[in-house]
Amino acid sequence: MEKEKPLILISNDDGYHSKGLRCLIDMLSPIARLLVCAPESGRSGFSCAFSAAEPLRLKLRRKWDDVEVWSCSGTPVDCVKMALSQLCGGRRPDMVVGGINHGDNASVNTHYSGTMGVTLEGCMKYIPSVAFSLCDHSDDADFTPMSDIVKKITKQVLAEGLPTGVCLNVNFPLGDSYKGVRICRMARGTWGNEVVKCRHPRGYDYYWMTGEYTNDEPEAEDTDNYALTHGYVAVTPTRIDVTAYDFFEQIKGWNIQ
Repeated sequence: MEKEKPLILISNDDGYHSKGLRCLIDMLSPIARLLVCAPESGRSGFSCAFSAAEPLRLKLRRKWDDVEVWSCSGTPVDCVKMALSQLCGGRRPDMVVGGINHGDNASVNTHYSGTMGVTLEGCMKYIPSVAFSLCDHSDDADFTPMSDIVKKITKQVLAEGLPTGVCLNVNFPLGDSYKGVRICRMARGTWGNEVVKCRHPRGYDYYWMTGEYTNDEPEAEDTDNYALTHGYVAVTPTRIDVTAYDFFEQIKGWNIQ
């Protein structure tokens, strides 16, 4: 009897129509049965937000072979919650994959990213979860060079799983090839010049959120930013538990009892 294919739940924050999502489907469809539930439009920067004050809608966009592509009117996290509740037919996915994101999610971008929101939500449901991102914001970005490594990481996680409370944030540099893969920590970085003020012809001010990223430790060679700027794929194991355990003893000494 043929062994049943593993089930991978895929979502993103660029929308069900994005090229990155389509390319990810092409890469992973030989490996697993795929269920896709992605936002009906772009939801970049939504992190782990979910819709608590408005109803959600699901729509089947396309279906072929072992792949169903659904859109959800909510956030990336909503997509995962809705898929697990309404679309999996009682079957628990073997893996959750976010991406492929148009633009990197390294360093502090991890905390803003809707793609990482997908992955963190899967991780909080105790499902092995991985996010894939490319350092290219172009709508027509070339994801082809990523294929081999995306498949290898996916097969490895399907075979061996991940520790409870740990997911993977995988970022690819822009280029036709890579120098290799590095296991990295998050770089310390900051965003500045984040607001652009504009004047509307009708006499009021409005604002665009933008920003310029600064790597605050550019010489550190063990970070995701260093790997990416030097042509390496950056794999960052990421925890759900954000407790600062190394601060326990110091804070115990505070006079706050």
